[in-house]
Amino acid sequence: MARALVSTQSKISKRVFLYVFNRPLNTAASSPAAAFTAPPPPLHLNPPSTPTVDFTDSRALFGSIPTSDLLHATATLHASAIGPVVDVGMWVMNSKLMDVELFRDVVLGTVKHTFYRHFCAGEDDTSVAKTVRRLHDVGLRSMLDYALEYADDEASCDRNLDGFLRTVEATKSLPSGSASFVVTKVSAICPLRLLERVSDLLRWQQKNPSFNLPWKLQTLPIFSESSPLYHTLEQPEPLTREEEKSLQISHERLMKICQSCVDANVPLAIDAEHTKVQPAIDYFTYSAAIIHNKDRNPIVYGTIQAYLKDAKDRLLLANKEASKLKIPLGIKLVRGAYMSSESKLASSLGFESPIHNTIQDTHSCYNTCASFLLDDIAKGSSGAILATHNVESGKLAATRAYEIGIGKLKQKLEFAQLYGMSEALSFGLRNAGFQVSKYMPFGPVDMVMPYLLRRAEENRGLLSASNLDRQLMRKELGRRMKEYLS
Repeated sequence: MARALVSTQSKISKRVFLYVFNRPLNTAASSPAAAFTAPPPPLHLNPPSTPTVDFTDSRALFGSIPTSDLLHATATLHASAIGPVVDVGMWVMNSKLMDVELFRDVVLGTVKHTFYRHFCAGEDDTSVAKTVRRLHDVGLRSMLDYALEYADDEASCDRNLDGFLRTVEATKSLPSGSASFVVTKVSAICPLRLLERVSDLLRWQQKNPSFNLPWKLQTLPIFSESSPLYHTLEQPEPLTREEEKSLQISHERLMKICQSCVDANVPLAIDAEHTKVQPAIDYFTYSAAIIHNKDRNPIVYGTIQAYLKDAKDRLLLANKEASKLKIPLGIKLVRGAYMSSESKLASSLGFESPIHNTIQDTHSCYNTCASFLLDDIAKGSSGAILATHNVESGKLAATRAYEIGIGKLKQKLEFAQLYGMSEALSFGLRNAGFQVSKYMPFGPVDMVMPYLLRRAEENRGLLSASNLDRQLMRKELGRRMKEYLS
């Protein structure tokens, strides 16, 4: 690729770079630690008569990974599942000690060869391209996530736009189909304060339908009757002329990314964020989908977080309106990533949390929404990314997909797991004949690690849920030890 995806802020020696990144990858839980010394096992990508999501054979899952890398992956996952490790990491990354150059270099160097190596796709275009190609070689695809956080001003938004556009452009040089999606965050191309203002105004219009928003474009339903509106307790002031101009510019940024994705023939997945700004994000997403989703092939995918009590209702309303407008709807279904902050904010305002009261309710909501999306795919009009690390949800969705014949429409269905997580599930679904992607954050280590630590803090249960992979890795290490000693 002619241009870098990102401008690397911290340089590493060529020897270290080759050691860390120049290695073939397996998949989620140990993908970043996988270095094949022999060709990978044959792929079985033709769907069997019934789905076979098999997690029993550790050799079939991990047999191609060198022992040193398997040990590294096992150690990283064990450390990630320990709550105090996340606490210490957050404290260190946010402390003033990081302003001391020597201390910062030591911390980032340590992180680069441990957590970053395991959970990130690389720092620049060369390392990311190698990662994508090696995943592609073992039958997995890549969702490219330039790991940016919130933008506070127009200049930051413009820089972030350039990063997203370079990411899309880079997919043209990758093997066909290896990059399944480019991921973007609206909060990286629209100032966060403006997203809060727009969300307030949209919520107030939901409360008072006669409330006029002259800047509002055609969109799909953003709220349901069960949606939380407590963030906006008083009528907000209209957008100023400067805010309306900023909103228009932000919309144009998203249009540029969408058009670039159309030209590159790669769909765009727009991440969900916390409920304080999610109405504005849905507004951006659905207005872009109305413009760009055509011919039964969605190019713009929104995100539904199933841990929210209104998730199913909002999904059904958006789907109904999209059908009425004859627009193919693209949805990424996730459980959610802001549980702690959502509950704290609601409590501070004296309202009930928007999150389901029990994990079982969240699982039920996720599985119900997934089943609905699969049925809709079977009609040929929509597309879905079922992003899950939950084995039972994966099995249920695979079984349902076979029951309704989605094997013939598998290009409309993508399973996804975070890079560095859920290797067994990824391979099991792949072997059952489904398309599987790894959600891959990338960028300079000092840019990406704060992002990953914040995600880790919000997803403690997710990291501790890597138990299946850790068990299978230990089983494989034990098998090798017995084989060596015999």
